[in-house]
Amino acid sequence: MREPQIDYAAVFHALPGMVALLTPELVYVDANEDFLRLAGRTREQVVGRYIFDVFPENPNEPAAAGMRETRESMQRAVATGERDTMALLRYDIEDPQRPGHWQEHYWSPVNAPVLDDKGEVVLLVHRVEEVTGLIRAFGRRGGDSRDRVLEAELYTRARELQQVNERLRKAHAREREVALALQAAMLPPPGPSGPHPAAVRYQPAIGALNVCGDWYDLVDLPDGGLAVAVGDVVGHGLAAACVMGQLRSALSAACRVADGPAQALDALGLYARSVDAAESSTAAAAFVDWGARSVRYSCAGHPPPALLRPDGAVIFLDQATDPPLGARPDHVPRVQASTPFTEGSVLVLYTDGLIERRDEDIDVGLGRLAESLTRHRHADFEALADALLSDLLPPTGNTDDTALVVIRL
Repeated sequence: MREPQIDYAAVFHALPGMVALLTPELVYVDANEDFLRLAGRTREQVVGRYIFDVFPENPNEPAAAGMRETRESMQRAVATGERDTMALLRYDIEDPQRPGHWQEHYWSPVNAPVLDDKGEVVLLVHRVEEVTGLIRAFGRRGGDSRDRVLEAELYTRARELQQVNERLRKAHAREREVALALQAAMLPPPGPSGPHPAAVRYQPAIGALNVCGDWYDLVDLPDGGLAVAVGDVVGHGLAAACVMGQLRSALSAACRVADGPAQALDALGLYARSVDAAESSTAAAAFVDWGARSVRYSCAGHPPPALLRPDGAVIFLDQATDPPLGARPDHVPRVQASTPFTEGSVLVLYTDGLIERRDEDIDVGLGRLAESLTRHRHADFEALADALLSDLLPPTGNTDDTALVVIRL
């Protein structure tokens, strides 16, 4: 059976209810027939113009917040790539037949982004339901004498809900700022690593939910070697940043006295059992022996480090993987493995935010990492770290924070 040919432009203009398309800069691209009819505007008065030039705020309502809240909702949808549903909103419209005269209106708006194949926001769908009649109908239920009282009560409750949502957003944003500042203070630049420079990166998640659980560390060992570690704490925000700092410090100390990465992670696992919210965190540690040109490594429930050889081949160090920290009911010594390297190789440790996506198998993300490493193998260590973030993180922003260490061996 032949697939029907759908005229999506015709479908858009015939959609019931008010729907408009805007650019990320909030300029109208199109509006359907209901939008134009109910707003009392022609297509020429709308398309190609900034939204608040077409619909300015009522100057006779000094306490009105419709313009600010609508703009903030649209900007959130553009910034996050996610739909933003607004609370009941009063936004009066100037009568097109009588300039200077404003008609009272109540709306229920939703703003949804349209993404291109790279995940970037290219359009904004602005769908609006006018609920002016509904609010007034609620008032009429109680009789004419209570009409305006109930109408005002319903609107007031909706505004209170909107104000609570705004306070929550500000509180979350403040917590994110504090957590990121704490995270930055506890993740200093790496210490000296001799003639083998390292690049480190920490990329926070776009939202507050998954920020500040990832960490990295580099430790010069007493025997002249280098210990490299990354980890990921279960949780988010200030609590995760505090746990992260404890685990990072504990592993840094353990690396200095342990015989190898497995023993260091053993000690960290025992310590994690005494720290609230630290159990089930993951970590990977690698000890580089410059003289023997070998890397000993061990992973506690963490994605495997990657070794990029000078010829472009990539191997994942996945022969020593155990459960996350504190996950076993009884203590079992952790395993470790060793692999040789040649001069000019690159060792990469990272957290799962770099490779994992909710809708795909982890092997797909590992394949992306290997391909990017091979393609950029001739870049210096700093450029390589930037290239990996650019290639592997979504253009709209990562939903989980990411730590990354790149070392030229």
